[in-house]
Amino acid sequence: GFLEEGILVQDRVQIRQRYLCSAGFPWDMASVLPTDLLYLRLGPAVPAVRANRCLRAPRLFEAFDRQETRTAHPYAFRIAKLMLYVFVTIHWNGCLYFALSTHLGLGSDTWVYPNASSPGFARPLRQYLHSFYISTLILTTVGDTPEPQCEEEFLFMTAGFLLAVLGFATIMGSMSSVIANMNAADAAFYPDHGPVQQYLQAHSVGRRLVRRVASWHQHLRAQRKLVEEQAVLRHLPGRLRAEVAASVHLPALRKVALFQSCERGVLEALVLKLRPQVFGPGEFVCRKGDVGREMYFIREGRLAVVAADGVTRLAVLGEGLYFGEISLINIRGNRSGNRRTANIQSIGYSDLFCLSKEDLTEVLAEFPSARALMEAKGREILLRMEKLDVHAEVAAAAAAEEAERRLQALEAALEALQTRVARLLAQLESSALKLALRIGRLEGKAWQRGPAREQGPGMGMGMGTRQQRQAQDCGQSGGWGGRGLSAQRPQEPVQDGDGGNLEWGWDRDGLGQEGTRGDRAGGDRDGD
Repeated sequence: GFLEEGILVQDRVQIRQRYLCSAGFPWDMASVLPTDLLYLRLGPAVPAVRANRCLRAPRLFEAFDRQETRTAHPYAFRIAKLMLYVFVTIHWNGCLYFALSTHLGLGSDTWVYPNASSPGFARPLRQYLHSFYISTLILTTVGDTPEPQCEEEFLFMTAGFLLAVLGFATIMGSMSSVIANMNAADAAFYPDHGPVQQYLQAHSVGRRLVRRVASWHQHLRAQRKLVEEQAVLRHLPGRLRAEVAASVHLPALRKVALFQSCERGVLEALVLKLRPQVFGPGEFVCRKGDVGREMYFIREGRLAVVAADGVTRLAVLGEGLYFGEISLINIRGNRSGNRRTANIQSIGYSDLFCLSKEDLTEVLAEFPSARALMEAKGREILLRMEKLDVHAEVAAAAAAEEAERRLQALEAALEALQTRVARLLAQLESSALKLALRIGRLEGKAWQRGPAREQGPGMGMGMGTRQQRQAQDCGQSGGWGGRGLSAQRPQEPVQDGDGGNLEWGWDRDGLGQEGTRGDRAGGDRDGD
């Protein structure tokens, strides 16, 4: 089959049509032509009639590329492929050397292959090994090659040296690159012990601790343990990375009683949070009384539950077991208070997987139903272990309900206050808008009255006369109240900037009109 837009096509008709229209089909046809029939005419001494088989060489390179992506050891496969190229090149060059020797005459000079009549040189194996040896000397440019005697020999040697300089240099450079990539991959996935050793030497750390650190790094290298497992899978898509992690770690999670009732989505989210940890011989994984923040799964190795003296072994935990699961969930009434109840010590090198409490909380925040199931399962486990205080759990539940009730009351009061503040803000905005509109109307009327005061030869006389008329009108109508202004009084005279007194009168619209006493007196005089 073949891939079309990422889909594997296995229909024979489509495969045949695609192959017949491909560029490699004519070469494949030429490579399988029955040229062997020419042996009937030319005889078996002419192997060149099968040279058309070399046209299938591109298929060999294609097979190499496919196998390189499928093998479990790609770097070793690349090195083997490059070595094969080297041997094939030496083989072909040796064949050309023997063919040229036959053409020039065996034993005609010191450069060509010796005469077959010489003792031992007539055997085919000796002929092949001698030609292969001379070809190796030429292509590796190590020297000690026979000196050429004629033009054909000089040309062959020159072509061989050029092939060695260009072709072999390329092959050797590729091999060096492969080895460098292998070291780079190891450095990316495995910690480098060099900086740690320098740090320990700079601070004069004891030899015993230095040996422990060195042994830990050697164990990682020898057993191919990955400290940063997520770094290996980071280039994969999220869903594919989750499936790979689930295939590796999901069986271990399903063994935990706390997770047996969880749905698959929760477990697939949890497997991405598992972190590998390696503990050395005699190293404590946890101690009694420590606050539990992680649970552990034993992948390889053995752990011992030791007494307080650190020597007596109470139990041994083997591969596939787990511990510390209760410390991940805050269960009310837990008598241990999420603290470790035993000392766990590694017997040899132990390979564990760690799941932290923070990671579990992050996952359960998206699955509230799973959280409730896990809490119920945890209570069952604590009851079975007789580590759950029922009365304390009831009291804690009542306190939690009371706190929840108070919180709801506070939220209701806060919501009422927010509503009241919003209403007051709306009233304030409405009052400010009305006041702004009223001020705008008053300013407009004041601007309209301005030109009327400036008309006439005597502005003061007109103003005084108008004030007298207003006073008379007020007197005839029974005072200020006759104009509907009983609650208003003219303001007291104030001093202006020039020493004159300003007086306010009332026009027909109830607006103040100002004038000076001097203007009024002048108006009276003009009236007289």
